[in-house]
Amino acid sequence: MVAATTIAVSALVVPATQAQPDGGAQGVAWTATADGPPLYPGIHIDWDVPITMSDGTVIKANVYRPMDASGRIVETPTPTILNMTPYTKLASMLASSALSIPVLYDLFTTVMNRFNLFNLTGTPFSGIGDLIGVTSGGAARLFSADDKLIKSGYTYVVADIRGTGFSQGTWDMFGERETQDTLEMIDWAANQPWSDGNIGMSGISHSGINQLQAAQQNPPALKAIFPAVGASDLVRSYALPGGAVNPVFTPAWMAAINAGKWLPDLASIFNGTFDWKWLADRAASPATWLVELIQAVFVFSVDAIPPHLAEHLAPNSDLRAGIERSADKIKVPTFLVGGYHDLFGQSQMKSYEQIPLPPGQKQIFMNDGYHVSVGSGAGRPGGPPRLDVLQRAWYDKWLKGIDNGIDEFGPATLFQQGGGWTSGDYPLPGMTHTRQYLSPVPSGTTGIVAHDGSLTPEVPVEKADLTVAPGLSTLCSRDAAQATAGVLAIIDGCAKDSRISEVAALTFTSKAVDAPTLVSGPVAVHLNTVHDVTDGYWSVTLNDVAPDGNSKVMTSGQLTASLRAIDEGRSRKSATGDYIDPYQYLTLETRLPTVPGQATTLDIGLTGVHAVLQPGHRLRVDVYASNMPKGLPIPALLIETQLRPQHLLLDPSAPSWVNIPLSRPL
Repeated sequence: MVAATTIAVSALVVPATQAQPDGGAQGVAWTATADGPPLYPGIHIDWDVPITMSDGTVIKANVYRPMDASGRIVETPTPTILNMTPYTKLASMLASSALSIPVLYDLFTTVMNRFNLFNLTGTPFSGIGDLIGVTSGGAARLFSADDKLIKSGYTYVVADIRGTGFSQGTWDMFGERETQDTLEMIDWAANQPWSDGNIGMSGISHSGINQLQAAQQNPPALKAIFPAVGASDLVRSYALPGGAVNPVFTPAWMAAINAGKWLPDLASIFNGTFDWKWLADRAASPATWLVELIQAVFVFSVDAIPPHLAEHLAPNSDLRAGIERSADKIKVPTFLVGGYHDLFGQSQMKSYEQIPLPPGQKQIFMNDGYHVSVGSGAGRPGGPPRLDVLQRAWYDKWLKGIDNGIDEFGPATLFQQGGGWTSGDYPLPGMTHTRQYLSPVPSGTTGIVAHDGSLTPEVPVEKADLTVAPGLSTLCSRDAAQATAGVLAIIDGCAKDSRISEVAALTFTSKAVDAPTLVSGPVAVHLNTVHDVTDGYWSVTLNDVAPDGNSKVMTSGQLTASLRAIDEGRSRKSATGDYIDPYQYLTLETRLPTVPGQATTLDIGLTGVHAVLQPGHRLRVDVYASNMPKGLPIPALLIETQLRPQHLLLDPSAPSWVNIPLSRPL
C-alpha cells in the first residue's frame, strides 16, 4: 500500500482525503481517552521485587498495579508494560511522582500546547523553546511509570538492568546477556497471576534499545513496543559512526550509569535485608567499561592495541554482536520515536525501512530534534498527538485489541525540514535518486569558507585540487549539538546556521529552486580524495540554504578513510548503481591505509532525510576534515592522520557527487 502524504507547504495543494499529522478526529479521541477519567483511582506498588535470572543473578523491579475505589488491588489479569532501565527505577519513580502531582502537570501541558507557548520559532532562542517543548510533548511519561496508563488497566514493571540500580551482576552494555535478561523478564511478567500474558515494552534511550533488541528475538508474549530515541545498529549510528567515537557524550554517559549503580538500597539497610551480593558485584566491577574506554584513549598505534581490547572490537565479539544488529527480524508491532539529529537518528530511519511489517503495524515519529528534545512539538496545534497519547493508543490496539484506528495513523509522522509536520510514508513515493556533482566553479553564495564551489546536475568540466584542513570550527555546528545530545542546540547561531562552521569547509551550492522540491530518503556522498599520509577523516553535511544566506544542516555523515571497505551484501544502491546506503565493515581486520599521493574513493552515508526546499532556497554540500565533538578517530588512527590537510580531487574523469532523492530536478 502506498500511503498518501501531507505536505505542509503553502505552495502545494493538500487533498482533503489525505491523512493528517494530528490524527484528525481519531487523534482527538486518543487524547480524550488518555486524559479522561481513569478506570481505576489508585496504584499499588510492590517495591524491589527480586526476579532470578537463569544464571542466578537477581534483577530488582518495581511492579505498579491498579487499585479500585475500595483500595484493593485489581485481581483481574491485565496487560503488562515492561521498562528495562540502566537509569535506575528510583529515577523512574521520582519522575512518576512529579508527574502525578494533582492538576499541576496536566494543566501546565494543556496550557502550553493550547496556546503554543514557548514556540520561539523565528527568534534567536528557538532552541530553548524546542527543549522546553519536551515537557508538553509527552516524553516524560515514557521515561516514568505512567500513572495514567496504570490507572487505565495496565500493570507496569520497571526493572534495573543487570549491574545497575539495585540489581545484581555486572553491566553488560547491550550484550547478549543483557538481551537474555530482557527475554527472561518478558517471560516472567507474562506468567504472573496479575498478567493476562500480553506484554508491551516502553522506555527512552537505553530502554528503547533494549526493546528493539528483544523484539528482534520475537518472544511470543511480546505484542507491542514503543521505543523512544533507541537504535538497532549502535555501531554505525553512535558507537563508531564512520569509524570515529564521540569523545564528549560517551564517557559522560558511561560515568553517569556507573555512578548511579552505586546508590545503595537504603530501605534494605534499615530493615536488615541488605543485598551483600549486590555490593560484591559492584566491588568486582566498580567502573564497568570505563577502563576499556581509557585504554582505547591511550593506545597510540594499531599494533599496540591490547588483545582483550581488540577482542571487544572484533566482528564476532559479544560486544559487537550486541550493538551491531538489524531490525529486519522484528515481527512485533513497533512504533519508533526519534529525531533527525538524535544520537541514533541514522538507525531510527533505517530501522523503519528494515522492519518487515506492513505500514500501520510499524510506524515512525521523527521531529527535527535531538536526544534530549524527543517529542518536542507533539501535542501542539497542527502537530501530532503527544507521545504518551500515541503510546496509550498503541498499547490499547495491540495489547487490549481495541479498534481505535492507531494502525491507520502515519505510518511515518515526520517533521518535514523546511516545512511542517507530514503524515504518509517514508521515503515518499515518486523520489528519484540523482547525482549532483561537486564543481570548483564559485557559486557566489557564501561568506568566508575554505572554498566556494557549485553543485550541478552535469559533470563539471573544470579540474581542481582543493585542500581542507582539520579545525575546530565544528564546535559551533549542528553536529556539535547532536554530539551533546542536544544541549548545545540552545545556541541557534550554531545549531541552526552553519556559517560559522563553514569557515573550515569546502562548500558546494546549487542554484536556487523555483518551486517546492521534496527530498526524502537515504543520501550518500561520493568523494575522490587524496591524502598526504596513511589515513584521513572526512565529514559531510547536506544543507538547506535560505535566500538570506542561512545554511541549515538537514543531515550529515562521516568516515575514517582507512575504514572505507564496504560490505556489498549489506549496502543499498539506487537504480543508477550508486550507493545510497554504503555499509562499511568498520573493523581493524578490514582496515585499508591510504597511500600518500594516490587517489582514494570514499562513499559516505548520511542519515536519511525528509525535507522540502522552498522556492529561492538552495542545496549545499559541506566537506570538512574534522568534526569535533561528534566524531574523533581513536588515537591509534588519529595519529595516522597526523592532522594533516586533506585534498579533494575534482576531476571530470573521476567526479565527486552527492546521490540524493528528489521529487524534481534541481
